[in-house]
Amino acid sequence: MKELSFEIKDKIGLHARPAGVLATNAKNFECEITVKCGDKQANAKRLLSLMSLGAVGGSTLHFTFDGKDEEKALEKISEVLNEQLG
Repeated sequence: MKELSFEIKDKIGLHARPAGVLATNAKNFECEITVKCGDKQANAKRLLSLMSLGAVGGSTLHFTFDGKDEEKALEKISEVLNEQLG
């Protein structure tokens, strides 16, 4: 299992566009990708689940990657987060 924490720098936060890009990329991996923000948890492969986190600018997202391709998933998701929310 791999973990990643990321602070959202975008003032708007995790809105539809970056959440969609994140979900689309997460679906390319077999491993389970879970993201937590505060006391809420979401499946990173599901757009509506990500949107339900209510993550705003300054929030910290905590990702957990568990499965066969977890290392590659962590690398790609980290790249996507920096491009979309960094």
